[in-house]
Amino acid sequence: FYKPDCRSEIVSIPSNASSSPQEEDSAMENIVTEKKAEESHRQDSADLLIFILLLTLTILTIWLFKHRRFRFLHETGLAMIYGLLVGVVLRYGIHVPRDVSNVNLNCHVNASPATLLVDVRGKFYEYTLKRVISANEVDDLQDNEMLRKVTFDPEVFFNILLPPIIFHAGYSLKRRHFFRNMGSILAYAFLGTVISCFIIGLLMYGCVMLMKQVGQLGGDFFFTDCLFFGAIVSATDPVTVLAIFNELQVDADLYALLFGESVLNDAVAVVLSSSIVAYQPEGDNSHTFEVMAMLKSFGIFLGVFSGSFALGVATGIVTFTKLRDFQLLETALFFLMSWSTFLLAEACGFTGVVAVLFCGITQAHYTFNNLSPESQDRTKQLFELLNFLAENFIFSYMGLTLFTFQNHVFNPMFIVGAFLAVFLGRAANIYPLSLLLNLGRRNKIRSNFQHMMMFAGLRGAMTFALSIRDTATYARQMMFSTTLLVVFFTVWICGGGTTQMLSCQHIRVGVDSDQDNSRRSTKQESAWLFRIWYNFDHNYLKPILTHSDGDINLTYGDITVSTDATGAHTSGGPAFAGATSSEDLDRELTYGDHELVMRGTRLVLPMDDSEPPFTDPHNRLRM
Repeated sequence: FYKPDCRSEIVSIPSNASSSPQEEDSAMENIVTEKKAEESHRQDSADLLIFILLLTLTILTIWLFKHRRFRFLHETGLAMIYGLLVGVVLRYGIHVPRDVSNVNLNCHVNASPATLLVDVRGKFYEYTLKRVISANEVDDLQDNEMLRKVTFDPEVFFNILLPPIIFHAGYSLKRRHFFRNMGSILAYAFLGTVISCFIIGLLMYGCVMLMKQVGQLGGDFFFTDCLFFGAIVSATDPVTVLAIFNELQVDADLYALLFGESVLNDAVAVVLSSSIVAYQPEGDNSHTFEVMAMLKSFGIFLGVFSGSFALGVATGIVTFTKLRDFQLLETALFFLMSWSTFLLAEACGFTGVVAVLFCGITQAHYTFNNLSPESQDRTKQLFELLNFLAENFIFSYMGLTLFTFQNHVFNPMFIVGAFLAVFLGRAANIYPLSLLLNLGRRNKIRSNFQHMMMFAGLRGAMTFALSIRDTATYARQMMFSTTLLVVFFTVWICGGGTTQMLSCQHIRVGVDSDQDNSRRSTKQESAWLFRIWYNFDHNYLKPILTHSDGDINLTYGDITVSTDATGAHTSGGPAFAGATSSEDLDRELTYGDHELVMRGTRLVLPMDDSEPPFTDPHNRLRM
């Protein structure tokens, strides 16, 4: 058991046998080591069993809530409550002391090596750094061993639990509604997240200065720390709200705006936080303002985001499987390629969140069409299951961490300031941008939609993962503890009040998104940038990347829209007599989320189970 200010030493057990003392010592050490390894294995199994039981209990309660049609608490809130209860039991009800009887605290080292080799009478032992502890914690080594065991390595969240959540968000994206509101979504996700980050950062810096004046600040807290806090709490995760939206069939545009913003601003928040950490002015004081350092951070932001975007799209495109005869191998290859995108981006110095998000979007658009029908169902269900388990695991761990984390710093003034800053930062994101966006939108973002988006700015898995990744300093520990409270409040209060807020704002529910879409002109509502890209994608990329030689036939009952290798549009059927290619494209955009027929290859774009087959008011569409 190694700490930076002490060296572990194996204490030999005396031997009374006639054999050599060295041999007896070695044999006894092996026995003790095996026994400790077995005890550690059993302890680890018990810790994992706790989380499995938490998830099982959450699932059973979810079933009860769905059966009784309770909507005041989502499964993520339930998982947090159960985590809190287990955390209380582990903290105050179960005590498993650490074995520190053979630790020698007499050695002093000048640095904190990651690995230490200890020479004990000619035998070398290797020890690795677990964590950094302060001087006042040395006498508290007899603390609860189970609390230390249930504290996961933060990299577990980033490399194992986070990728399926982000990938599922991109893979299940409703592209029709997303692209119809693409300009607004990009504005909220990019410009809005940056505005929110700086508003929160400035307000928290003022709060920190006030804390310093009244003597409530117990360590260093710089402006860059405040900006980092603003970046991590700007990542919204309205999973609770969106689940209720989907169940109640709320207006599709409101759903698309919230879902699209939450998906993209997670990626923006990750890159923004890493750019703030990379801010390094020249000179001794690394926390002064310097224009060149700021421009360098901005360049890092653009470089990391664009590089991660390109890597994710490229990986999604090269996942061009031709294993349709072996569905299990096909699904396994698809899964591994998807997960490796995240790890490849992190290994290359980019951001895996951005890469895996756009990999999921690209694979849903291209690779999904190349899979066999069995693999299409398997991949959709597999990532849906992984997303559900990973998300609930993280929320359970949030509740557990409130009592099991060893270095909480709860400061009432900082907490109150954080809640106020988060509220004002969200307001500065939604209302001014909505006013500007409405100047160019035909379908205006109504005031009740804006209030609902303001209310639905929940914080969740991404905020927690970013805050727990580094808790070494006083400032990061205070930010982590405050972040937990922000997540709890938004999930329980804002998430639980979604149904009441919908009723208060008189927002329509029970809306058939497809029938509602049929009453709108796709040509008018679609973003102009998307229409330019769609023509290029439809004429060139889709024929190349979706098992086609270039000819696309879209069949709607007795209507057929064809695109040959040159990109020319032709149509047949009575409904298309005299129709222009622009009108063909509008109809194609309208039904873009449904099945296509490409030279006899049946192409099915992913659809949520909530989307029923489209019914034209004049013609029955048979896909």
